[in-house]
Parts: sequence; C-alpha cells; structure tokens
Amino acid sequence: MNYRLIPNIITILRIILVAPIIWLLIEQQFMSALILFAVAGASDALDGFLARHYHWQSWWGSVLDPLADKILQVSCYITLAWMGHIPIWLVATIVLRDIVIVLGALLYHHRIDAFEAAPSIISKFNTFAQIILILMVVLHIGVYALPENFLQGMFWLVLFTTVYSGVDYVYRWTHRAVKHRAS
Repeated sequence: MNYRLIPNIITILRIILVAPIIWLLIEQQFMSALILFAVAGASDALDGFLARHYHWQSWWGSVLDPLADKILQVSCYITLAWMGHIPIWLVATIVLRDIVIVLGALLYHHRIDAFEAAPSIISKFNTFAQIILILMVVLHIGVYALPENFLQGMFWLVLFTTVYSGVDYVYRWTHRAVKHRAS
C-alpha cells in the first residue's frame, strides 16, 4: 500500500461520514450526531497531521480536504436550518460566500494564473466559528439548553466573520489579479 494515500483515504471517509451525521440530525439523535461530528473533526486533524509530518501532501489532498470540510459544514447548516434551528439568512450568507470564493478561484485560475488556496486568518477564524456554532446548536437542541442570547450572539458573530472573510478573499485575489496583469 502507498502510505502517501492515507491522508486522502481519511478525508474520503470524512466525506462518507456526512450522510450518517445528517441522518442522525434528522432523526434527532443529537448525541450520536455530536459524536460523529467529533470523529469527523478528529479525522480532519489526523489527515492534516499525517500529510504535514510525513510530507504526504498531494494536489488531491489540497482539494479534497477543504471540500470535505465544506460538504460537512454546509450539509449541517442546511439541515439545521431546515429543522428550524439556524436562521435561513445565515445559511444563505454562508453558502453565497462559498459560491463567490469558488467562482472567483475558478475565474482566477482560468484567466490569470494557477490558484493556490491560502486561507487568511479571518477565514480560519470564520471556519472555526462556523464549526463551534454547529456544535452549540446541536448541543442546545439535544443535550443541554444554552442561553438564547448566547446563540443569537454566535449567529451574528458567524454572519460578521462570513461576510468579512468573503470580502477579504475578493479584495486579496482582485488585488493579486491586478498586480499580475500589470506585470
């Protein structure tokens, strides 16, 4: 077996975990959903560690890993919004930001130069906040009720970081495209 494939195999398994997590949410098996979500999170950390530590990074891994994260997050957000636990306007903002980033990356790649994903600090914080919000909502509806204004504050924090990181991506990559065209 080619050990360099292990991080990608773990990432593919994380993608496969999305269906059972969504099913558990719909079936209101919130503790089990939290456990599987934690397993998915641990697998994300594990595949990243293995890829970096053993220099097993690959182009496929650089595409699959963020894709797996987005599939899991967006699926959870859509499901929780459908169930009435997360505002639709927040989910729409998150999905719109992701669409803008993907379309911008494709446009940059095909019209300017090769696109290499380099998440900014605000983007990393946004991802962290989005994950924490999913955990908080599932915890709130199924395990331990959190104060309502605490959840509302997290909704607004995630909205702010989502918009800010989206604007940051557009600004940075537009600036980079203009510099590249000028040279």
